[in-house]
Amino acid sequence: MAGFNHTNVNHVIFYLLGIPGREDLHMWVSIPLFISYVFALLGNGLLIFIILTKSSLHEPMYLFLCMLAGVDILFPTTTGPKALAIFWCNNMEISLNGCIAQLYFQHTFFISESGILLVMAFDRYIAICYPLRYTMILTCSLIGKIGVAIFLRAHCTIFPMIFLLKRLNFCRNNILPHTFCEHIGLAKYACDDIRINIWYGFFVLISTVILDAVLIFISYILILHAVFHIPSQDARQKALSTCGSHFCVILLLYVPGIFSVLTQRFGRQIPPHAHILLANVCMLAPPMLNPIIYGVKTKQIRDQVVYILLLKQK
Repeated sequence: MAGFNHTNVNHVIFYLLGIPGREDLHMWVSIPLFISYVFALLGNGLLIFIILTKSSLHEPMYLFLCMLAGVDILFPTTTGPKALAIFWCNNMEISLNGCIAQLYFQHTFFISESGILLVMAFDRYIAICYPLRYTMILTCSLIGKIGVAIFLRAHCTIFPMIFLLKRLNFCRNNILPHTFCEHIGLAKYACDDIRINIWYGFFVLISTVILDAVLIFISYILILHAVFHIPSQDARQKALSTCGSHFCVILLLYVPGIFSVLTQRFGRQIPPHAHILLANVCMLAPPMLNPIIYGVKTKQIRDQVVYILLLKQK
């Protein structure tokens, strides 16, 4: 890998180092990484199976949950297999196009998940504030259109990144000290001006994830205001219970991500391998824990899981 700093070379092959300087941790890190990835696939796959096969769960809340589970399968798949290949097989090589494709789908699915959580907050608002008109407002046709809009928004906002990266000449270095590709993490190795990449990255963050988080916060203020005006204590507790699982999932997505961004921006004393480990936790923790949270907090799903497990034991 010598001679990577020739400025007259435009690199088309890059090397993901995993956790540079701590190669002794690779095998130990790969074990929880693999277990988390498998749990994410199995848990979300089971969630999708239950919702699609049980007609009583063909309601807006569960259909949005089915979308979330689908994204939670695809999101860790963008980085998990490659990270395991680095840790197990020392397969560090990745093409420029492969790197761009990886970060494109990674960002797309993250924004899609954020959009689904926003719509699920809207769903809870309609269910609590307008219960009699709930099924009239959230029809199957509208749910389908919302799902298409969520994924179109994600693809349309991330798509320009492909051209912003393809225009660059990567002639500085082709060694990436990470387990997966990142937009600015890749762009900073270019010899060209990357200010437009930086500003577009800020635009995408503010116009999607941050905007979603603000709207979710506003929706929950309205939800709580409506809940505490419900005269029946049982109805109030039921409403809070249905929102509890969704709120936990929201925290799982946004809190680790915000913490990761803050530590990268201000945590200069934190060693690089800690940043890399935290980034992998942000990628795998929400997809792994989301089905567990909904399985524990949602009675209908919990009953179906118990039924399937008991059926297999007979």
